[in-house]
Amino acid sequence: MQENNEEIKGAEDMPVAYKKKVGFWANVWDLLKFAALATIIVLPIRAYVAQPFVVSGRSMVPTFQNGQYLIVDEISYRFHSPQRGDVIIFKYPKDPTKYFIKRVIGLPGETVEIKGNDIKIYNSENPDGLKLDQPYVENVSSNELKTMLGETDYFVMGDNRRESSDSRYWGALPRDMIVGRALLRLLPLAQASYLPGDFKN
Repeated sequence: MQENNEEIKGAEDMPVAYKKKVGFWANVWDLLKFAALATIIVLPIRAYVAQPFVVSGRSMVPTFQNGQYLIVDEISYRFHSPQRGDVIIFKYPKDPTKYFIKRVIGLPGETVEIKGNDIKIYNSENPDGLKLDQPYVENVSSNELKTMLGETDYFVMGDNRRESSDSRYWGALPRDMIVGRALLRLLPLAQASYLPGDFKN
């Protein structure tokens, strides 16, 4: 018993500098373990489930303002296709290093007809055309065009029609360029919301 007491006493009497050194490396090891665990958890979520996106520009005003912070849902479209009215984030077809945010207007196989701010969708369910209700639109557009979409193409437009570079100018958006949909608006806190801007016709 005496030996045990002496051993314990000896440990307590270790030099302060040595104890600090041991404590420092223990803290470093804990930090490394935490960082590794966080990486294992966060990176797959960031790569395959959700990621942050900051709105840049005025193309989606009034629905989204410049600088608003969103979380993008990257997983839902693995189970179902984008729907008309969804607000999506995608790689710009002319430069895939850039990311755009727009609203889905036309779906694969449909014909989209635009006359000013009036949009008609022609498909098997609406051979005579479905006029879209667009309460989210800002500014009057003077575009006139009619285009048929391929089987994997989408027609997207910004809500601020006068200040949006979209399918009216660079054509249909291929399905494989779509990253995901706007799931959450986190900032500003006063406008925090789930599926912000979502509107179904």
